[in-house]
Amino acid sequence: MDGDGRTAPYDDGELLTIGAFARASRLSPKALRLYDELGLLPPAHVDPHSGYRHYAPAQLERARLVAWLRRLGMPLARIREVCELAPDAAAVAVAAYWAQVEADTAARRDLAAFLVDQLERKNTAMTTPHTPLTMRCAALTDQGLVRPAHQDAAHAGPRLLAVADGYGPDGGQAAKAAIDALKGLEDQDLTSADLLGALEEAAHRAHRAAPAADEPTGSTTGSTLTALLRSGTQLALLHVGDSRAYVLRDSGLFQITHDHSLVQSLVDEGRLTPEEAASHPQRAQLLRSLDGATEFAPDLQLLEARPGERYLLCTDGLTGVVPAETIQQVLTAADGPDQAVRELIRLAREAGAPDNVACAVAEMTGA
Repeated sequence: MDGDGRTAPYDDGELLTIGAFARASRLSPKALRLYDELGLLPPAHVDPHSGYRHYAPAQLERARLVAWLRRLGMPLARIREVCELAPDAAAVAVAAYWAQVEADTAARRDLAAFLVDQLERKNTAMTTPHTPLTMRCAALTDQGLVRPAHQDAAHAGPRLLAVADGYGPDGGQAAKAAIDALKGLEDQDLTSADLLGALEEAAHRAHRAAPAADEPTGSTTGSTLTALLRSGTQLALLHVGDSRAYVLRDSGLFQITHDHSLVQSLVDEGRLTPEEAASHPQRAQLLRSLDGATEFAPDLQLLEARPGERYLLCTDGLTGVVPAETIQQVLTAADGPDQAVRELIRLAREAGAPDNVACAVAEMTGA
């Protein structure tokens, strides 16, 4: 035991000063002090009077592993886990992390392509006359093969596309109420400048009307909501929860919403891989939704639509069992929105349909 109470388990020669250890491990003294504070790489001995750190030569292997993993961009919390593993298990963990990095890079590349395309559209829209658009659409829901109640809802109209996934004792009614709160927008003559505000206010009314948690049981009723509202070539997108919106363009299928769920936050932090998230026991836990227990915090964006594009809104009963590649194939091959939603529901049922399913598809066509 050291004089300051720290255990010194190393006995393999003369200790190294923090400067010498930093040079040997290719970690800066500042990084070593941080890793000590985090318990990731504590020194073998700390002088009780000066506080000066000393390290054992045997610690170099761990320090170099930390340095390499940091160069990979691995988060410190995950590095700590890897360092505690046996070499074979650590190798598996590093391979899994890098597979996640590659998947995330591909997703960001797709998102960057989508954003570049969207920004270029906004630039050309200022100088190029708009092509008049109409929106062919269809919506379909299914109870699935397992759930005892149907709590999903969907709407497809000339201007509005929406899906909602209810939960709790009155989840079905909550989802229906969320959709109903938006339906009046079909009859309003909105300009592109009004779209986002009108859509947000309608969804806010649904949120205000949501019941608070039931005190005796602690159970909460609420719903997700993902909706598109069109005016000309402009599409306002509102999203809260873990239902999703996708757009199919010439360059591919893009997910244009971000899940407001616990597992997605863990993926974002690098603590779960997307594959682990799919089977996580808390994958249904939402961080944002329409209910009386949370603040109203939807994501909002304005999109520029073009002829030939297809938009899909769906609940997690579809995305939980049907891969994105298959969804893209269906949206590409379908004769129209009606065939697309029927085929997507069929595929969800074919995959076991453990959850309710709701799909709404819109196709932009020249007027």
